[in-house]
Amino acid sequence: MSSTSLLALGGCASLGATGARYDASSLAVEPTLLVATTRKPANGARAKPWFGPERATRMTVARAKLVPPDESRFSLAAAGIGDWRLDAVEPVPGEVSDLLGQGDVLIYVHGFKQTFETAALDAAHLADGIKFRGQTMVFSWPSKAGLFDYAYDRDSAMWSRDGFERVLNSTVTSPSAGRVHIVAHSMGTMLALESLRQLYARNGDTVSDKIGAVVFASPDIDMDIFSSSVTRMGPLGRKITVVAATNDRALALSGRLAGGMTRVGAAEKAAIEQLGVRVIDASSSGWGVINHDLFLSNAEVRKVIRRSIDTSTA
Repeated sequence: MSSTSLLALGGCASLGATGARYDASSLAVEPTLLVATTRKPANGARAKPWFGPERATRMTVARAKLVPPDESRFSLAAAGIGDWRLDAVEPVPGEVSDLLGQGDVLIYVHGFKQTFETAALDAAHLADGIKFRGQTMVFSWPSKAGLFDYAYDRDSAMWSRDGFERVLNSTVTSPSAGRVHIVAHSMGTMLALESLRQLYARNGDTVSDKIGAVVFASPDIDMDIFSSSVTRMGPLGRKITVVAATNDRALALSGRLAGGMTRVGAAEKAAIEQLGVRVIDASSSGWGVINHDLFLSNAEVRKVIRRSIDTSTA
């Protein structure tokens, strides 16, 4: 990435020169998404779909070129029709640290039933929706993106935990990166939780200062497993904010598949708070049938994520 691009990612200083809104996200100013994925490349990762559902023998790091919505007065976006697009992916030799510039980093970990492209675009929606000033990265694990592939996706997510720990370790030890913020959704929260637990077991309190906000949106995690992991994570556990909704129907189904065990994202607020983490009860925030993607679809939930990042201590 050029030094000009890195300056753009740094925040306000470059906004006037680009003609962007004063409150624009860094991604809207410089629409380059950082990528780390344990998916097997398709078409050499040079053409759609870029990465498939199979598990790779080695992790790929890349830069993805996005096309933001055209927000001019007469554009489709102005009429509520336009959207972000994934234009190209450029694999990069080396480690995640080779991608990083100055400033904070937001890492998004997707959930069940996602292609690489939908995960990348969700990362863009998230970063732009909360007006994040810094670099945005998507960590994409192998999902078959099928309704009946829950078991494969769950195993692939857990298989990827060493890869995500490697990403976290590279990022928190990078001298140029600021704080590392993590937003994980649904099945991706289990992967993020286990990787954070491994990171803490390996490095102890030395990593806690570099981890900023940790937001688990609709976490598809067994309550007992969550309790055990949070206890073992020391100060990292106290950085977690859970976005939960008792009327999350996707997690109700997941709980039935798990033998009737309530998922953290569908539990009562008081039960989760007993574990020493912050909880946002979004049960009344959804108006849809599923209520599983409120971190993307609901403005109030996005404000919670933004506030968690703003108030996280360095």
